Amino acid sequence: MARAALGWGVRDLAKHAGVSIDTITRLEKGEVLLPRTIEAIQAALESAGVLFVDENGEGPGVRLKKGKPDGAKG
Repeated sequence: MARAALGWGVRDLAKHAGVSIDTITRLEKGEVLLPRTIEAIQAALESAGVLFVDENGEGPGVRLKKGKPDGAKG
């Protein structure tokens, strides 16, 4: 969901996070990844303007910072 909100494809996220395309695909399928890999992906998304929202009664989620995030397409 965060990747789509930025208008990024799998290749874009892989490039920004410094991981392989296969790693992003595995993550999106729900496979367990190493903590450092998850941290790299989260850091890439956050630096592009994604905010991770904790559980608030409707489940955890993501949103974008106000304004055009760095790295977002469009």
